[in-house]
Amino acid sequence: MECPACHSKQTTKNGFIHNGKQKYVCKDCGRQFVENPQNKRISQQQWGMVDKLRLEKIPIAGISRVTGISEPWLQHYINRKYEQVPQQIEISAKKGA
Repeated sequence: MECPACHSKQTTKNGFIHNGKQKYVCKDCGRQFVENPQNKRISQQQWGMVDKLRLEKIPIAGISRVTGISEPWLQHYINRKYEQVPQQIEISAKKGA
């Protein structure tokens, strides 16, 4: 088994995931992984829908039901979005005051 991150062959078995697939861990980089993962890719269109639904102030649970994206993934995405928002507010004086 080869690590998908560092391509090392120094891997060992590390239990099973929820559906019974074997998990592995890389001894070199510590990455945990599954052989032949069945990743569900979330399209840019779906993330765009999440952004629009957030503007409507729909709760994360509702967005999860509509889009089929799990709540933890949505929370992580939203947290990353808020980290990109500048924390400083620039105030300028009114003209003519």
